[in-house]
This record gives sequence, structure tokens and C-alpha cells, in this order.
Amino acid sequence: MASWKGIYFILTLFWGSFFGSIFMLGPFLPLMFVNPSWYRWINNRLVATWLTLPVALLETMFGVKVIITGDAFVPGERSVIIMNHRTRMDWMFLWNCLMRYSYLRLEKICLKASLKSVPGFENSKARSNAFAEKNGLQKYEYVLHPRTTGFTFVVDRLREGKNLDAIHDITVAYPHNIPQSEKHLLQGDFPREIHFHVHRYPIDTLPTSKEDLQLWCHKRWEEKEERLRSFYQGEKNFYFTGQSVIPPCKSELRVFVVKLLSILYWTLFSPAMCLLIYLYGLVRWYFIITIVIFVLQERIFGGLEIIELACYRLLHKQPHLNSKKNE
Repeated sequence: MASWKGIYFILTLFWGSFFGSIFMLGPFLPLMFVNPSWYRWINNRLVATWLTLPVALLETMFGVKVIITGDAFVPGERSVIIMNHRTRMDWMFLWNCLMRYSYLRLEKICLKASLKSVPGFENSKARSNAFAEKNGLQKYEYVLHPRTTGFTFVVDRLREGKNLDAIHDITVAYPHNIPQSEKHLLQGDFPREIHFHVHRYPIDTLPTSKEDLQLWCHKRWEEKEERLRSFYQGEKNFYFTGQSVIPPCKSELRVFVVKLLSILYWTLFSPAMCLLIYLYGLVRWYFIITIVIFVLQERIFGGLEIIELACYRLLHKQPHLNSKKNE
């Protein structure tokens, strides 16, 4: 049965995302066709303001405790984060970790489209074990076997362009309850504690060949399995690794202030936009037209990121073409 906490959480996130997309991101859409780099710079910061909202709600209103151990993040560092998945909601809980190190505006999630419909950890574990048996690999109890093709592709491309400084290997664990899906959140089943253990690998320590990089990734997952086994069969923390809690680059006071401001801003923002729509005809027309644009671009092109990438390539290709014509 749905609880008031779960309903409040889901609706607050949905309406904030809905009105934020229309009234915060919408006005900057034309900039994408003129200067995609400036559009991306603004977009990252506007989206990050919304990403603070689930963090604020989980910790401030629902009492979720976050503990981070291991290696420190370097603010602004260009890195690929790899992480085990224990629930469908790990990607959202990760924001609680990243906000403390000013990573929210830089984070981009890469997922195969098929993973959007993965039902949960137990069903996924059955598929993972079938994959392991088929390929003669060890069966895991606490993690799923990594599919290394996407990982090696991303790392190789970023490394070729000299756009990668490190790999952050994050192990996430839940010592108490483990909500598996959005349904559990709707029922008010929020995790009491979330533990993140971070291991940073400088990019120059990684192997260069594709095959060795795949083996490197598999080795990290073997370590995760043993680390999580020790976590759940021991005292349910990562202190056995010998690495203590990482001091955040933001003080806990600053994090607390950001969370309070986020709740205040988004609590007022959605009702204020509704009031503007009700009072002004021009705002209503803008609201309707922007919704139509968002729906059409999704159906025709598959998402704003596809259009943005095409604009970036076109505008950065044009000077090269002009130089050839001049020759």
C-alpha cells in the first residue's frame, strides 16, 4: 500500500522535473543551435539543481544515512564511475554520494535501453548466473557479472581524446532494508543506510589493450563480490578495508544548507509555475508549445541529446569544411 511519504516523494520529484524542464530548460533550447557548448554548460547546472532534490528529501525528510569510505574524489576530475547494482534505484542513491564532492553537474548515466525494463536484482541475478554458466565463469551471490563491451568502448574513446583522468570503482551496500524498485519507494520503504566504498584508479594504471581492460573490469567485480561478502557477513560496514570515512570537499554544514535550500526552492517552484499558467495567457501558450516541442523531438529524433550532439558536430565541422574550400 502506498504511504504518504512515498506519494509525496514521487510527486515532488515528478512535478519538479516536469515544470523544471519546461520553465528552466525550455527557454535555453534555442541556444543549442547557436552554441551547444554554452547550452551544455547551462543545462548541467540547471539539472544539478533538481538532482539535489531527491538527495535532500531522502536525507532530511526520510532520515536516510549516507556513509562514504575509501579514496577521495578530486573535484572537477574527469572520470568514469563503475558501480555494482543491488536495486533499480542505485543510480538515484548515488547522487547522495556525488553531491558531497561537487560531481552532480558533471554526472552522466550510461545505460543500455534494455536495462530500463530490468525488474530487479533477483531476476537479474538469475540471468547473470545463466550468463556465467554459459561462459564458464564464477557465479556471484552479491553482484551481477559486468558486461564489459560498453565499459571498454567508453574508456577507449575518452582516453583517445585525452578526456579521462581516472576510474572510480564504487561498491554500494545496504546494511538494513533494500528497496528494489520505484514501487517500494511509493510504499515509503526508503533505505535506512547507504554505504559507498570508493576506489580510485588513475588512468595511467589501466591496461591499454581491449582484452586486458575487460579482464581488469572482471577483476574489479571479483573484488566487489568478496568485499560485499565481508560486508554482509560481518559488521555491515566497509571499515574492514582499513580505509576510513572520506572527508567531503563540502562541509556537512554546507551540504545541509544546500539540502534545505533545495527543498524550499522546489516546494515553491511548482506551485508558482501553476499560478503563472493560470494568470497569464502568454505563459499558457508557452507552456503548451514547449510541451509539444518536447513530445515531438522525443518521437522524431529520440531525445534532446541526439539533437544536441548533431548540432555540436555540425558547428564544429563547419570551420573544417570552410578551410578546405579556401584551399
